[in-house]
Amino acid sequence: MRARYHLRFQIHPDPDPARTAADATELAKACAQAEVDEVVLLTGAEESFAGHLTGSAEDLWFETARLAKDTLEAAGLEVSLNPWVTVGHADRGRSGAPGRLGFAPMVSPYGEASTAQASFACPRWRAWIVAHYGRFAELGFRVLWLEDDFRYHNHAPLHWGGGFEPLMLERFTALTGWHGTPQELTAALTAPGRPHPWRAVLQQVWREAQLEVAAEVAAEVDRRSQGRSRLGLMSSGLDAASVEGRDWAQLYGALAIGGRAVQRPHFAPYSDTPARELSRQVWSLELQRALRPGFVDSEPEIENWPHTAWSKSDTQTWSEMAAAQLAGSDALLLNVHPMHGRRVTRFPRVTELLRRSRPALDWLAARYHRDQSTIGVGLPFAQDAAAHVRTRGSGPQALDELAVDPGPAADLLLRYGVPVTADPQAPVQALFGQSAWAFPDQEIRRMLGGGLLLDGTAASVLFERGFGPLLGLDGVELMPREQPDPSGPYAEEQVLDTGAVLSVNMQPTLARLEPGPDTESWTEIRTPQGLRWGSGRTAFRNRLGGRVAVLAATDPVQLPYDDSGQQLLHRAVRFLEGERPLLPLVTGGPHLIPHASHRDGTTRLAIANGSADPARPHIAVPAAPTEPQATLLRPLAAPRPAGTVTDADGLHLETDLPHRGWLVLEW
Repeated sequence: MRARYHLRFQIHPDPDPARTAADATELAKACAQAEVDEVVLLTGAEESFAGHLTGSAEDLWFETARLAKDTLEAAGLEVSLNPWVTVGHADRGRSGAPGRLGFAPMVSPYGEASTAQASFACPRWRAWIVAHYGRFAELGFRVLWLEDDFRYHNHAPLHWGGGFEPLMLERFTALTGWHGTPQELTAALTAPGRPHPWRAVLQQVWREAQLEVAAEVAAEVDRRSQGRSRLGLMSSGLDAASVEGRDWAQLYGALAIGGRAVQRPHFAPYSDTPARELSRQVWSLELQRALRPGFVDSEPEIENWPHTAWSKSDTQTWSEMAAAQLAGSDALLLNVHPMHGRRVTRFPRVTELLRRSRPALDWLAARYHRDQSTIGVGLPFAQDAAAHVRTRGSGPQALDELAVDPGPAADLLLRYGVPVTADPQAPVQALFGQSAWAFPDQEIRRMLGGGLLLDGTAASVLFERGFGPLLGLDGVELMPREQPDPSGPYAEEQVLDTGAVLSVNMQPTLARLEPGPDTESWTEIRTPQGLRWGSGRTAFRNRLGGRVAVLAATDPVQLPYDDSGQQLLHRAVRFLEGERPLLPLVTGGPHLIPHASHRDGTTRLAIANGSADPARPHIAVPAAPTEPQATLLRPLAAPRPAGTVTDADGLHLETDLPHRGWLVLEW
């Protein structure tokens, strides 16, 4: 088993076919040097985008793609196609298809109309996309990709996005009888309190319009490729997709050809970021894995933008490729050349990056597979969470409040050395924020019968829903930072048994927790004068046999990270695990980010160093393996064995784990 490289590259049209063939031949040689398996040809992307392709412009790109495909396939490469637009990414000053082709433009919740982006409800645009994909499918590409503009959100310069076009609102009116402006509708959908039933209706309208298009494109690609091609979906954040009402299983089902489809999960930033951001990559891939049906392959995007090491270091790119392999990905979709680059030989460093990365990625690919199970604290996620969220404001600007996912819980856990999983049956779960509205009572009771970690917002939601006795709380009151308080402002959190002090000074809101008589308070919140304000962290065993730990913080990621905070979180996890603790917990340095999995009788724990300083991880394992196999993956280097020492609490690494390096333990 080896890692698969799928290289995304744009070969530009040239009046001389010989030059197009030469560019493709040059690309094939670079692919051979980097051991690339497939080229994903871009058409009309970024700087080359002059609007939706039609007429002679489409003819020119079609002939370029045909000639490049033939040349690359003759060199032994597989070839896919990535048309750069579906509805359109952004106007960027282009007049585009609405005026030129008669497409109904996207309209934002503010009533703004796009100049270059089309409505999912527009029949002219639907006819165009079906014909466009169908025509290129005749060339027999392995996959034809739908770009990540196949969505309602994020269509600049529209605020939030589209989906409020007259044609779309006609569908909404047919179901509800309502007539009005986009602003009036959005105000109703985002009003504070119990969500208006129309929120779910509009999401249904959006979902059905998108599914109709997906099914039409899939049928045409199947017909005109004679079953040779699949469709792939490039997707973005799960939280924004939830606002749209996206049903992932239905969408993949509509896209499937011959019972198969492909996803490109977006999971990493475009440019350099602190290494602690690896936590987002680990949990983002894990959540998407859980939502993806078994018939869908995963090819996460490795993206530098505007591209090359001037945007993102080779070290960061390598560490993100490693994270994708840990997720058991089927291939890596490499978007690492400028789309305006034209000739691959201009970027020898990219070829060298891919060549040097391969030994570690091949090593990981041989061990991590799509059918592995992950181990950790569970991250409950309802794909329809946005239908249940309660907002503070109302109107178009409040749409952003509907975008929720388990990210805050996952980041807190991972950056403190606690592995996570999307397995809904994990013995310990963490439910933070507004997501607590998204689960029915029966599911909440199931979580409360195991181990459940809550932040202040989730505790407030569950208390309001009548679960206070199972939380061990007699009261929960959310206190915004700017709200006057007779007892004084909250300032710090003191650990009662050690005297250690942590800060809560920057929390935008804090939950004033009133523990019940049988509830332990591990910390208390104090004012600047040292007066008690409320409990900071509580622990409770309930009548269902479950254990609940509650944090007063409502934005835990904004808590200052430190050793005391890590000790408290690890203590909470061990409490929630109960009498038979199993999870490996990592210490030994800041932001040591774990990924734990199991397959075919082997447990694997991978740890990334999310700090710029070297670290020597210590792993607390209740039943420490006596002879684990340890492998050190240094950035852009071949794997090599590493030594570990077993002690009373677990084991630790004998050598330094460098910045963005990965340690893999197997037992």
